[in-house]
Amino acid sequence: MNAWIKRKNGPDEIINVIPDIQSMDATLAYNLYTAFEDVYLGRILFDAQGYWIYDGDQLTVMEQEQLGKFIHHNMEVLWSS
Repeated sequence: MNAWIKRKNGPDEIINVIPDIQSMDATLAYNLYTAFEDVYLGRILFDAQGYWIYDGDQLTVMEQEQLGKFIHHNMEVLWSS
């Protein structure tokens, strides 16, 4: 799935959010890449209660929150359908 984020230090950007099905670090993990240059930005890990943490150093806190909320919302939509 793709997410649009407002970047603090550059133009807004589309981010590819790719499920990491091999991760053993969390209940759910998602790798983050820029859509057009395929640059790895880190990953977001979710626990069973839906809390998340960013594992990386490329995104500001504001950008992390945008992606965390986007993924959390889309997980709820998928689970309810």
